[in-house]
Amino acid sequence: MILRKDAEIIIKEALREVLPDEAVAQALKDKEFGDGDLYVVSAGKAAWQMAKKAADILQDRLKAGVCVTKYDHVKGKIDQIECYEAGHPVPDENSFRGTRAALKLVENLTERDTVIFLLSGGGSALFESPLVSGEELAGITKQLLACGADITEMNTVRKRLSAVKGGRFAKICEPAKVYSIVLSDVLGDPLDMIASGPAYPDTSTSRQAVGIIQKYKLKLSKQAQELMQKETPKTLTNVETVITGSVRNLCRAAAAASERLGYEPMILTDQLSCEAREAGAFLGAIAKSHQNTEKSLAFIAGGETVVHLTGGGKGGRNQELALAAAEQISGLEDTAVFSVGSDGTDGPTDAAGGYCDGRTKQQLSEMGVEIYQVLQENDAYHALEKTNGLIITGATGTNVNDVSVLLIRRA
Repeated sequence: MILRKDAEIIIKEALREVLPDEAVAQALKDKEFGDGDLYVVSAGKAAWQMAKKAADILQDRLKAGVCVTKYDHVKGKIDQIECYEAGHPVPDENSFRGTRAALKLVENLTERDTVIFLLSGGGSALFESPLVSGEELAGITKQLLACGADITEMNTVRKRLSAVKGGRFAKICEPAKVYSIVLSDVLGDPLDMIASGPAYPDTSTSRQAVGIIQKYKLKLSKQAQELMQKETPKTLTNVETVITGSVRNLCRAAAAASERLGYEPMILTDQLSCEAREAGAFLGAIAKSHQNTEKSLAFIAGGETVVHLTGGGKGGRNQELALAAAEQISGLEDTAVFSVGSDGTDGPTDAAGGYCDGRTKQQLSEMGVEIYQVLQENDAYHALEKTNGLIITGATGTNVNDVSVLLIRRA
């Protein structure tokens, strides 16, 4: 119970440090925009929270705005800003409808005007104007998710299927200026990859896009294949960009919270990128190596793992990571592993992630549930539900990748 309580405290305090409100406030503090009109376009899982803070700060200076975010993420009306909820991780008709409203907002602007573009993770699906049918775009997205493509590979492909990605939105805004405030959800903070870079020059190439299609044997129509050959904007002269937060901040906040609880923290990496179950097994192996420690330890890894779908169960990458760790830490005293998505959702579930400790495997075995079978079916959600191992935070209003923590507690 102590470990679970510590985990909940670490999660709460770490998430508080990466909420976008203060970050947006800092980015707008003392910023001069001239005497032209100001518009807000906000897209991503944190779009509502970012748009609300911007509207509160700009007040009468704000001419109009559009916010496009995930379903159930709009928390109320924002003056002067029209809010849309849409599909994620697969774009839907509401994604297209919200984006159309944003495009209409920024057409026919002058060089005196400024578009304040608030961008957060999830924008690739939520902010979209497809150059193929919505049905095909959804199908290609599902293929990319199912084959285990990482976020950079996914965005390299999706940019070429879109009228707004890969710097194209900033081009549409010309001659108006674009002030882009970005909450990063991509490892290393590459601005052309966060939400597929609608307002940043694209560094990926058509050749790379074609290579990804071939690597995963993706099925594309002739029209989509032709779009893979077209290059995206490589220079933009009307954009200024500020990064407001990333997984690095999340890891540092988790480390600080762990230290306040008496653990000696170590950040292993803030660029974790591998199979979820492999990451869980690795954290479990670290736990085995440090069982003779006389002090409390916290090992922290931030990033975004992937899941290859082999079954039809329910779960997400953070839940799979935790459950894979449970196999390794079985029987270890005062040891736990938990992993959470900073946006509060893990895959297509209402859980932010999962928690397991040295008792989890035995608890499941007594109920006739074997971890290896659960992982094969990608059904971590229901297994963790049986052991009270689901971590439920609700929508957090931010999105800066995931954080996974191994706790070893000593009195």
